[in-house]
Amino acid sequence: MFERNRQTLDEALTAIAQRGYWSAYPESPSPRVYGEGSAERGKQAFEDHLGKPFELDQPATGAWIGAERSPYGMVLGVTYPEPCPPGLAAAAKAALPAWRDAGPEARALICVEIINRLNERSFEIAHAVQHTTGQAFVMAFQAGGPHAQERALEAVACAYAAMTAAASAVRWEKPGKGDPLVLDKRFTVVPRGVGLVIGCNTFPTFNAYPGLFASLVTGNPVIVKPHARAILPLAITVRVAREVLAEAGFHPALVQLAAEEGRGLAVELATDPAVRVIDFTGSTEFGDWLEGNAGQALVHTEKAGVNTVVVDSTDSWRGMLGNLAFSLSLYSGQMCTAPQNILIPAGGIATDEGHKSFDEVAEGLAAAVGELLGDDARAVEVTGAIVSPDVLSRLDGAPKLGKTVLASRSLRHPDFPEAVIRTPAILRVAPSRSDVHGREHFGPISFVIPTGSTAESLDVLRRTTAERGALTASVYSTSPAVLEEAERAALESGVNLSCNLTGGVFVNQAAAFSDYHGTGANPAATASLIDPGFVAGRFHLVQSRRPA
Repeated sequence: MFERNRQTLDEALTAIAQRGYWSAYPESPSPRVYGEGSAERGKQAFEDHLGKPFELDQPATGAWIGAERSPYGMVLGVTYPEPCPPGLAAAAKAALPAWRDAGPEARALICVEIINRLNERSFEIAHAVQHTTGQAFVMAFQAGGPHAQERALEAVACAYAAMTAAASAVRWEKPGKGDPLVLDKRFTVVPRGVGLVIGCNTFPTFNAYPGLFASLVTGNPVIVKPHARAILPLAITVRVAREVLAEAGFHPALVQLAAEEGRGLAVELATDPAVRVIDFTGSTEFGDWLEGNAGQALVHTEKAGVNTVVVDSTDSWRGMLGNLAFSLSLYSGQMCTAPQNILIPAGGIATDEGHKSFDEVAEGLAAAVGELLGDDARAVEVTGAIVSPDVLSRLDGAPKLGKTVLASRSLRHPDFPEAVIRTPAILRVAPSRSDVHGREHFGPISFVIPTGSTAESLDVLRRTTAERGALTASVYSTSPAVLEEAERAALESGVNLSCNLTGGVFVNQAAAFSDYHGTGANPAATASLIDPGFVAGRFHLVQSRRPA
């Protein structure tokens, strides 16, 4: 197990240092890549879970829970052992010493093996992600499978680099008048304690894997608490991890599942004194609660934000509109990185097709979305399904927020007629309506906002990011001075910036081993995936010394 994973770990370490393109796991679901029959086997494996208990030998009450319903219409019917929180924490603590003593290299190579095994089950996980999140299948395969796995591998590499940055042992000699003073010193990586990963509904694997593997590789046992509507993808993950750990001679309680049906389990676990690291993705309200009430733990949160696009000018009118239309439509805007506020000078912009007024820009964007999603069968592979009643309620209420530029419409899925699928709504609001555009409207809702100038647009970007946070920001301009000022605004407000995206790269997307997801420098997140700060607090260095 160790030897076959060394090359992958070494290549990942090189990749995080160089930040160029490197991919460990192919994102194409083609049978030429993953083997003939892999797609069929994965779908069958997913279907084999439906309507059955998901067995896990871990501390439980004896009851079975689970009420997952696919956004595409079907009831999954999978049930999970109701966890016993004190039992989970006690089992995790008992498994910690042997895992700590294994050392960074053994832990890293075992984690790589877990990730490789997850990659082999990418089709099974993709169907589980699709039918718990509403993502279209290809997106569920990519984001829920290879992209999530690469973020996991990136976390392992980043943590391993931090743990091995200095020697683990040394003979220390201090010259003296006579014989030198000689000590043997050992420096041991000591885990912080039990880790808790609180998953989200929309990206259950992509958002959970960084914290799960960063904690595990640094020696911390992990309890995985999925969102009640998206348990299956993380249940499969936990089962795979436990199988590999047992094969390697460690107790499977190093990774445990805490499924729930809305009983407040996250609060109970987060305040357990044994839980010393928490990774959370979800609402600002609960993220703030964790930061204020889980004082015994290191808390990493990714919360709501207001992502902004500043439009100043462009040398690719159609490319800009097409890129923005796809970014607004992808997974119905149900992404923490999706743009919401599009700031455009009221006097219009210069383009390669001549001057365009504000109304022409707004109408051009609406037309581009309409063209992209004009055919229902093709459109549903971009939009996916609406993940929850909350998103649908916000979308239904969106026309009250401003003047409608593009109304949302329903789409029919050819394979899942019960799926709730809606196209994006675009509304015009005044820059003074910060009560509207100054907060996140999660889902397919965006605003075109006429500003007095590009300078004012950049001020709005600074202000909303500082007050509400953001995961992404973007700018379109042919002016070097404007691009420079936009970069200064991004640095000052602590948000990652994309400039002049008109091709096959979109602001919603971030590449593992190169792009950072979030910064930790604004209210939307307390950490970046994946930088040294994300991993460093998960372990301590304890030394011992004795005369040589």
